[in-house]
Amino acid sequence: MGNEEGRIIRPPMEDVTSGRVFRPDTRFYYKEWSEYSFLAIWFWLVANGILILGAFFNMMDNSGTWATFFAVFYDVFPMLNFWYAIALLFWWLPIMVAIPLYIRRIEYSVISKSGMVMPEIYVRKGLINVTKKHVPFRTITNISSRAGPVDRLFGIGTVEIQTAGYSGGPGGQTGPEEKLEGITFYEEVRDFILQELRRFRDPYVTGTEVVLPRDEPVPRLHESLDDEILMTLHEIRDVLERIDRKTGREER
Repeated sequence: MGNEEGRIIRPPMEDVTSGRVFRPDTRFYYKEWSEYSFLAIWFWLVANGILILGAFFNMMDNSGTWATFFAVFYDVFPMLNFWYAIALLFWWLPIMVAIPLYIRRIEYSVISKSGMVMPEIYVRKGLINVTKKHVPFRTITNISSRAGPVDRLFGIGTVEIQTAGYSGGPGGQTGPEEKLEGITFYEEVRDFILQELRRFRDPYVTGTEVVLPRDEPVPRLHESLDDEILMTLHEIRDVLERIDRKTGREER
């Protein structure tokens, strides 16, 4: 019994380190359900609060009594809640059904093996419009983990990824380019990515710092236009540095 109580259950990091696909935890469902349920309750409270204020001001304007207030309130209250329940059937209930369907289709993968495939983070999301995004390690500028109050309540968190070429979301919104959400072992995933980044970058990210690339040859991929451009830019930089050094010696 003592051995059973002292045993530590390790997170499934072998799926992450081996490059296999892993998915958000089922507790991510509960978090999303609770947030939308809280939103529905909030709208219900606001609607009934407006009803109470309306009945109160009606009583004051007509110099009525509290009997007038309760007469107006109990006359409108059943109808208001009936139509609110109808509204829930059209927006809240479909969302409750769609949440697990959407989350089950989310896929994450952290590929750290060398070869024809550059190390990258793969994210697949979408229920109707499916997006598949590949974030190469060489473009990552920031890795951070985040767990809000609701996340901590359910024991999950998010790994946020920012890249050098990301200009923001729709409408110029700022924020991470990609997120690995609903993970129970999010800190271990963040630390593993940081460990892999140390092979390519120095210094590496601690959560807020920007990663600076080492001055080393850029790995080339087969038939990759981006890498050809990077190689050309590095060659131009080297030529300019040699010209600058030569010009400096001639001026002396």
